[in-house]
Amino acid sequence: MINIAIPKGSLEEQTLLLFKQADLQITKTSREYNPKIEDPRIDKVKILRPQEIPKYVEEGYFDIGISGRDWVIESDSDVVEIADLPYSKTGSGNVKIVIAVPQDSDIQTSSDIKPNSRVTTEYPNITRKHFEKLGIPVDIHYSYGATEAKVPDLMDVVVDLTETGSTLRKNGLKIVDVMLESSTKLVANKESWENPEKRKEIEEIRTLLLSVIEARGKVLIDMNVPMAKLEDVISVLPSLKRPTVSKLYGADYYAVETVVNKSDVNILIPKLKALGAEDILELDISKIVH
Repeated sequence: MINIAIPKGSLEEQTLLLFKQADLQITKTSREYNPKIEDPRIDKVKILRPQEIPKYVEEGYFDIGISGRDWVIESDSDVVEIADLPYSKTGSGNVKIVIAVPQDSDIQTSSDIKPNSRVTTEYPNITRKHFEKLGIPVDIHYSYGATEAKVPDLMDVVVDLTETGSTLRKNGLKIVDVMLESSTKLVANKESWENPEKRKEIEEIRTLLLSVIEARGKVLIDMNVPMAKLEDVISVLPSLKRPTVSKLYGADYYAVETVVNKSDVNILIPKLKALGAEDILELDISKIVH
């Protein structure tokens, strides 16, 4: 049996939803840090700050954990990244650690930052390495939150995580450099990954989580098509591979089935009808397992 660490904070709600959709529902109360999960492969689940999870996984307290690539690098944790989980609180999960300065500053890139500038960040190690490569000495101050609010009164430069940059802009800041791109990762302890029994369980959990991620934003389209219209309909169908086509019993019709992006359906369905498709069904997909 394996132990799992999941992130508290901004990723928590979406992580619990992901596990629920993967039929690995985690039950907890609002103040419970040791939730329960009914699965024969999982012994324990714990909710921790994402900053801490990579190091705890490295040290063997947990077999797998979910955290950002940024925290794996910041904590210098020696773990195995076994899956990319593209989700976040609000979007796809692709975020950036950026360097920002006041809008009216003449600084255009991080190379323009003056020596001994005061830098506020939750990523002191990543920040230190970046400026050491540039050969610019800076005064790094660890931030406990509201990092963007400290410039220019208390600090000169912000190093912060952003998805769209809107919060920085609202606070009168401009981005002058991107230090790192990050996304949510499923990471594993090296010894657990090398253990055949644990690896099998970890891979099964990974398959379930990734199948939910793959299914998001996709739907299944079923329809009946007269033989004379079949090629026209198939020519406009997107699919993961190729559509499934089977002849209907006792009729000059074919059943056609394919997976499409939900965002395309509003254009696709009227087009399919115009080309001769009938009895069109749109069905939600909970998992896609490759």
